[in-house]
Amino acid sequence: MEAFRTDNALLRLTNIKKSYKKSEGEEHLVLDDVNLEINEGEIVALLGRSGSGKSTLLRIISGLTRQVAGEVIYCGKPVKGPVDGLAMVFQTFALFPWLTVLENVELGLEAKGVPQEERRRRTLAAIDLIGLDGFESAYPKELSGGMRQRVGFARALVVEPTLLLLDEAFSALDVLTAETLRTDLIELWHERRIPTRGILLVSHNIEEAVLLSDRIAILGSTPGRVVAEIDVSLPHPRDREDPAFRQIVDDIYDLMTQRTRAVAGKAEAVPLSQRLPEAHINRLAGLMEALAREPYNGRADLPELADQMGFGVDHLFPLLEALDILAFARVEGGDVELTPSGKSFVDSDILQRKEIFAIHLIRHVGLVAHIRRVLDDRPGNRAPEERFLRELEDFFSEEEAERVLRVAIEWGRYAELFAYDEGAGMLSLENPVGIEEKE
Repeated sequence: MEAFRTDNALLRLTNIKKSYKKSEGEEHLVLDDVNLEINEGEIVALLGRSGSGKSTLLRIISGLTRQVAGEVIYCGKPVKGPVDGLAMVFQTFALFPWLTVLENVELGLEAKGVPQEERRRRTLAAIDLIGLDGFESAYPKELSGGMRQRVGFARALVVEPTLLLLDEAFSALDVLTAETLRTDLIELWHERRIPTRGILLVSHNIEEAVLLSDRIAILGSTPGRVVAEIDVSLPHPRDREDPAFRQIVDDIYDLMTQRTRAVAGKAEAVPLSQRLPEAHINRLAGLMEALAREPYNGRADLPELADQMGFGVDHLFPLLEALDILAFARVEGGDVELTPSGKSFVDSDILQRKEIFAIHLIRHVGLVAHIRRVLDDRPGNRAPEERFLRELEDFFSEEEAERVLRVAIEWGRYAELFAYDEGAGMLSLENPVGIEEKE
């Protein structure tokens, strides 16, 4: 059965901007010029990499935090604080362990001042609707993860929300439990057994978004903004093996992995302002090794790779971005392919790998090359990490600057380009091999 649709916008975001104060009074821009509508009878999925501002946007929609510019209109009225008619299901189950299932579900109604008799009637109906009848007196510790998340759904649905927000609501569950709960939710939605008139699903799982939604909005990063929208008009129930389904998944992977750095077909050196992805050396090496082996032989379809390796967007995309920055792989058209340098890395021993990695860091990662130049030029070949953090804070929040520097330090230490004393917060050339020797 197709979802009912009208032209009525339940939620409209117009030119939303959000920033946070950095040190010395400067601001870190998280969201900029975000425009999005959710219409009555529509499930909209919001996809984006980690750090794109998805959770911040949900907090703005729910009235828990304020944007610095732009407008949020919910059911025709501007949002200026917490809103009636909105409910959220979180990634973590967020249940009170000392309360029973019934008491946990009742909480929202109690906070709204609903009389006890009506509260109990609506709570029992929500528990029955979500498949927990018989567990009213159970405590969270007695329930499986899937059943605890059902309590979260019942708690959200009992207040009869007009708009339901799902913040990675299935990501903490095992594959089979998540699939069952998704199926149950979509059945309740299409059979109109829940009063909800619209759903906004934030997810890191591309296939999940295609399975559930009528429309998918893709959020870019630094700062976050909607960079693309895709209509999903496939009938329910949807088949993952349907060529039309696979094509939409491929299109989304292509959009989310499009390269923004290219000069004459080669990656540019990343400037200090470039956000370095959270990608640990062992995982980078493991992914390259997996790509080099059967059945991929150096080239893989991203949806297939993600499925085979059990990766979601937040796990796979940082690794792909790092390999692309380092010129060990190229990501285009929804595929990833090892470069000759990536293949060389896989075929090398431990010491040769370090040498190859060092050369690519100096050529392609501006922050690492900058750190090495500073250490080379300084008397004593030492510099405090604070010196580099101050530079990075011209582009990032304090927290993000620290994270980017941690990544650069991990990569540089692995390549033996410099040493790092965490206790003293000091970078140095005490042991590293010279760059010229590596090249």
